[in-house]
Amino acid sequence: MISRPFPAQKSVFKYVLAHSRTTFPNPIPKILPCSLSTAFPSSTSSISSQNSDSTYKLTHKDWLSPNEVIKIFENLKDPNSIISVWNQYSKRKDYKPNEALYTQVINKLAQAKNFDAIEDIMQKIKLDKSCRLSNDFFHNVIKIYGQLAGRIKKAMETLFDMPKGYNCWPNVKSFNLVLNLLVSAKVFDVVHEVYLQAPMLGIEIDVCSLNILIKGLCENGDLEAAFNVLDEFPKQRCEPNVRTFSTLMHGLCKKGKVDEAFGLLERMEKEGIDADTITFNILISGLRKQGKVVEGLELLERMNIKGCEPNAGSYQEILYGLLDAEKYVEGKEFMVRMIGQGVDPSFVSYKKLVHGLCKERLLRDLDWVLKQMARQGFVPKMGMWVQMVQSVVSVSYSFNHVSLSEIVNCENI
Repeated sequence: MISRPFPAQKSVFKYVLAHSRTTFPNPIPKILPCSLSTAFPSSTSSISSQNSDSTYKLTHKDWLSPNEVIKIFENLKDPNSIISVWNQYSKRKDYKPNEALYTQVINKLAQAKNFDAIEDIMQKIKLDKSCRLSNDFFHNVIKIYGQLAGRIKKAMETLFDMPKGYNCWPNVKSFNLVLNLLVSAKVFDVVHEVYLQAPMLGIEIDVCSLNILIKGLCENGDLEAAFNVLDEFPKQRCEPNVRTFSTLMHGLCKKGKVDEAFGLLERMEKEGIDADTITFNILISGLRKQGKVVEGLELLERMNIKGCEPNAGSYQEILYGLLDAEKYVEGKEFMVRMIGQGVDPSFVSYKKLVHGLCKERLLRDLDWVLKQMARQGFVPKMGMWVQMVQSVVSVSYSFNHVSLSEIVNCENI
């Protein structure tokens, strides 16, 4: 494991509650009654008429197959009615929920944003222990807690509760999901704590796990530790991939260490790892921030030579670089090239170019830019019109070739 010193070890959950920037909910209530009919208060109102066609079978004594029950819940139009329908089903003699039904119910509750009820369902599952659940089920629940409910602590707690609480050992996919949720929440110290618990959960670390760890360290500005993780790959019998290097390059470029980022590109090539469009875009962006427009253009050509097709982001970064360097004629020519490749420049690009062409009194080029803006549905803002009018007046030039009606009739942005 990584030898770099980290904060004093604490319980993962205590550390989260004490130091996380994320606001976690209060601990869930103590163990609920076994019957879901008591866990969920019965609604005083009957099931809405729009759901009656779906739920009428629950009032009959005929035995319902699991698929029939799932169909009932699947056809509910109002997700807020899920609790009352579940209470109705739980009173039947053929009540025997399975994973597919639990998944359907939890997804419906998530749709209704009733996350407290999901916690109640999970507590009931833990107490009953009558239904075997798969990793896919828990991955879905963890995803709902973390991405929809914003309950990162509950997502992490579910992961650690899987072996003993639910008799299901987590797989690396669910483990990585929790790591990624913690990185997104910027709880960087806890990311490392959870990572160290992988053996206890029976998890075999993979490339994705290490890449998430690198991502967290780079976002936290700790590049030294991120490169230490790169050294960890052989120990975990893993090989770094293009995403590993791209993440490190992004971290280096953010700190202005573009030359070191290019050093990683050379290392990739030596190790037989092909750079992708994301990798090149990171480097082009880094060059742009240093004002190295020519080098950015050369890198764009290098992409084409290597068979790596530039995307809109590639072209846009180069265009911004040219405009930032006040190379307005070159910027206009590059814009022509972009459009020829089927890439539409952004409104900000046009705004910068109009400003530069007016400043340089390059009104014939401005004529082309205005027409192109109109074709894309862009309309100059008032400040841009003022600049253009001032430029025209100053050189006594008329816009005979510009279709103003075409421009004005376009939708404003």
